[in-house]
Parts: sequence; structure tokens; C-alpha cells
Amino acid sequence: MRDLLPRGDVDAAYAVQSAWVADRIEAGRRVVGRKIGLTNPAVRAQLGVDQPDFGVLLDDMICTADAPIDATRTLQPKIEAEIAFVLASDLDGGVTGPAEVAAATASIVAALEIVDSRIAGWDIDIVDTIADNASSGLFVLGDHPRELGDLDLAGVSMTLRRGGEVVSTGSGAACLGDPLAAVAWLAATARDHGRPLRAGDIVLSGALGPMVPVAPGDGFTAEISGLGEVSAAFAGGSS
Repeated sequence: MRDLLPRGDVDAAYAVQSAWVADRIEAGRRVVGRKIGLTNPAVRAQLGVDQPDFGVLLDDMICTADAPIDATRTLQPKIEAEIAFVLASDLDGGVTGPAEVAAATASIVAALEIVDSRIAGWDIDIVDTIADNASSGLFVLGDHPRELGDLDLAGVSMTLRRGGEVVSTGSGAACLGDPLAAVAWLAATARDHGRPLRAGDIVLSGALGPMVPVAPGDGFTAEISGLGEVSAAFAGGSS
């Protein structure tokens, strides 16, 4: 299938993504927000991709920290820690920068995204990942949302542990310089593709550190300074 799309044709890839989302909605799913992918240079280096992208979050992607995630829901999962935004108002204006994002934000919360790929070995380019809904899989939101206030998101630090072992570290500055700037990029890009951000949307703003492979039975906890912790556990059994 991947050879049917012209190499480097981002518009064609987003058209495939839109068709997939439309099928899911027709099947009864509901859009709850967006995710930004490939904001972190470490993640781009891991995958050999040179620009960010975005995907659509659906209601059946939401997981909770109090229930183990069934590994059979995924193909080749990886996990990354992020800051999630919940929007209080639309972001569809002609000029959208970090200040406009901050004004439109109801709350922020620590999050874990479980990314996944339908392409064997994660051997992807930018067209592949966009057409695959930006490698979206599942996500978990923390239990303690807070108002943005004067929190410096570029300055936050992140530590991700598998059990007691530190497996990834990073900062807000690794997310396109500032998670607010990442969401501003998303707002403009989504608007230009005719799918602007709306009030109530959850936005996963991008990885704060390198992504980590997930195996059945793993348990992860991410701590983000100023936002607290978020955890995810995976049930045993084959993925």
C-alpha cells in the first residue's frame, strides 16, 4: 500500500488519514482531539523523519491508569511522555502563536502516548506516518489537570521510568522549542487542512524525550515538573 502514495506527497497522506478517520466515525467512533507527532528531534532521529505531523484522537484511544492496557490492541507499541492541552475555545484564527494558544487553553495535564505503526519495523517516512494517522495508538491522561498560569512549559523536565529504571528523559524545550509553539504549529496546520482545532479538543503536544519500546507486562510512570505524574501498565500476553 505504501508504494501507492507519491514519495513526499504530504497532502495525499493527509487525504488518506481523513478517509480513515471518516470510516472510523461512520463505525461509531468520536473525535476527541489531535496529536502532534515528530516534534522532538530525538524522536525524528529515531525514525529518520525531518518534520512534524499531526493525527486525530478518537474516543476509543483513551486509556486509564487504573486498568492494564491490553497488549493485543497494539502491533509494535512505543511510549512517550507529553503535555496534553484541553482547549477552552476554538483555535481557527488567521494568526495563531503561543500567546493565542495560552489564551485558548482550559487546562494542561501530564500524558503518556502509546504510538504504534502498521508498517513493519517502524520503517517509515513522513508520508507513511501521516497516512497511518501520525502513528497514533492509545493515550493516558494524568489525574491532576491544572491551569497553565505562569508555568514555563519550555522549562519543564520529564523523567520516564519503566518500573524503577529511568528509560527516557527530556524537557519542554525539546518539543519544537516550547509545547505552546508546537500547539500553535498544529493550529495553523490543521486550519490550513480544513480541520481547525475546536473548544473541548484534547491536544497531545508532542514527546518531551525519546520514545521507548513497550513489552507486555511493562509498567511506566512519567513525572513532569509542575504537572506531576501519569502512569500506564500493560497486561501480560503477546502483542
